[in-house]
Amino acid sequence: MDNATWWWLIAGVLVAAELITGTFYLLMLALGVAAGALAAHAGLGLSAQMACAAALGLAAVLLWHSWRQRSAQPTARAQRSVNLDIGEQIVVDAWFNGVAEVKYRGAQWQAMCRSETPKPGLHRVVELQGNRLVLEPVADATTPI
Repeated sequence: MDNATWWWLIAGVLVAAELITGTFYLLMLALGVAAGALAAHAGLGLSAQMACAAALGLAAVLLWHSWRQRSAQPTARAQRSVNLDIGEQIVVDAWFNGVAEVKYRGAQWQAMCRSETPKPGLHRVVELQGNRLVLEPVADATTPI
């Protein structure tokens, strides 16, 4: 068998494995292997075939991963339909090393700021991580609630 046949067989195995596992990354790797097969059909040497397969496979995996990260849904702990605290506003008096003690719903809570440089003032709850509130500053905070 020639190299192109081996490349197409490997691509078929990767597509079958993707169908069984549901891992879309295997389909991206199969695209790279198909590029190796096309390079073999073009008469390129084995090194060039492997380079084409590796380059296209890696590029496809990286593009798929970055697209998935960009379109990722927020976690359940950051959705208002799951947690009614999301979106509530809190006044923070002072931050100490990125952490603040705030009074919220009649109790003391620890709060973390999502921004790099936390400043005192009005903040909005954007997520709960365990028993900590994750806050972000309110952009149009002129008067505290």
